[in-house]
Amino acid sequence: MSSDPARTDASFLDLVRTAVPGASIEVAPRIDMPVAIVDRDHLVDVCQTLRTHPDLQFSVLLDVTAVDRLPAAPRYEIVYLMVCLGPAYGTAPARRLRLKVQLADDSAAVPTVSSVWPAANWAEREVFDLFGITFEGHPDLRRVLMPDDWEGAPLRKDYPVQIRKDTASWSPMQLTEEQFAANMRAAREHAARAARSIRGDK
Repeated sequence: MSSDPARTDASFLDLVRTAVPGASIEVAPRIDMPVAIVDRDHLVDVCQTLRTHPDLQFSVLLDVTAVDRLPAAPRYEIVYLMVCLGPAYGTAPARRLRLKVQLADDSAAVPTVSSVWPAANWAEREVFDLFGITFEGHPDLRRVLMPDDWEGAPLRKDYPVQIRKDTASWSPMQLTEEQFAANMRAAREHAARAARSIRGDK
């Protein structure tokens, strides 16, 4: 399978190296999009440059996820998927980037990038919840999928997959069935009125 040079060319990262001279930025070969590995200490500065530099404009953070590479070292990779929308958004050409930060098992923490892309907030919470990786400076770092009293990180490779655990926390439904049905009817009626208004019906 041949790669498309326009999609895999990572020369634009030289702009980041110039803007953040202390950063370690290593290009890793891939076929679908450029991949760069950055040191955790310069992550936020690199991301800020990627988003705001007029020749880069990576305005959209698509996702933040993680990989547990146990038994390899460094153990973890935090993966940021971002895109520049191209002429539809600004002056920079359309392109994608996969940015990675590698973390050792005994230092599973990385600065939050939610100040650069607010969309990172919930994605970072998911990684924290499932991998136990801390995002320093996050405004609301707490579990988002697992119950608050859950112990451990379910997507770590050393997590006991056969565990059976009843949650200690429980709360009843906040609405009765009748209230829920009434809310659904009201929502449908509101949508119907809005549709009639758009069409000009009375």
